[in-house]
Amino acid sequence: MRRKIPSTTALISFEAAARHESFTKAAQELSLTQGAICRQIASLEEFLGVELFRRSRRGVKLTEAGLSYSRRVATQLDAVERDTLSVMGQQGANVIELAVVPTFGTQWLLPRLKDFQHKHPEVTVNLTNRTRPFLFADTDFDAAIYFGDADWSGTESHRLMGENPMPVCSPTLLGKKASLSPGEIAELPLLQQTTRPYAWRQWFNSQNLNIPRDMTGPRYELFSMLAQAAMHDMGIALIPPFLIQHELAEKRLVIANTQALSSIKAYYLMIPERKVESASLKAFRDWLVNQAQSYNLEG
Repeated sequence: MRRKIPSTTALISFEAAARHESFTKAAQELSLTQGAICRQIASLEEFLGVELFRRSRRGVKLTEAGLSYSRRVATQLDAVERDTLSVMGQQGANVIELAVVPTFGTQWLLPRLKDFQHKHPEVTVNLTNRTRPFLFADTDFDAAIYFGDADWSGTESHRLMGENPMPVCSPTLLGKKASLSPGEIAELPLLQQTTRPYAWRQWFNSQNLNIPRDMTGPRYELFSMLAQAAMHDMGIALIPPFLIQHELAEKRLVIANTQALSSIKAYYLMIPERKVESASLKAFRDWLVNQAQSYNLEG
């Protein structure tokens, strides 16, 4: 059955014209004549039975339908380009597409990946940020590193490490004190993390305190954002020390209280059951688990 899909040339011409809201600029970008762009878009409008641009003496302007369609087309063309570059880049190599929570990937995993690369030069590991669970069947990911409870249907889980965040702030906020009591911390602006909305409440409860404003304060999705906000004296944050080693070593951040928040949740490597027999994934799994065990022993 023939698919109801316009020509690729027409879609590319339309996407460029929509982005610039100019047939002339689209023609210059694509090295075509303005007439060719006009013909491609006219044929696309005829195919769709929808007007995509309003023409006037002053130029062209997207219709509501044109604006909506241009966004969808741009997304799909971007996806095709990514897939094409991925295939071109693989050249027959073993590639692992890994979804990873951002700060963990940047601060802990990336500094260690060179060791895996050295031991397994035949395997390429690509990293993509994902902060929440997803369905592997809906993506091209081969595995994921995420923080949670390992309750992920259709996967094999491997525990890497706990989080154990501590209150941290800038040296300026700490002042001349060696540390801050829970009561003193409660008086400061509390920086919140979007994916850990109850973190401060749990921390204060572990100190036998009930703080009415424990869930108030600006929210940031990533630990790296929390760290930046804390370094700029915007408040105090709960961050795992292993994610801010450089900041602590350089005294850009200091631990305000050594009481850590313990949790049953942890960082896990999740592999879909249909891929557990992959030789490249087995090699990566064994290496990563060994790295995590060595780090846990050091800590």
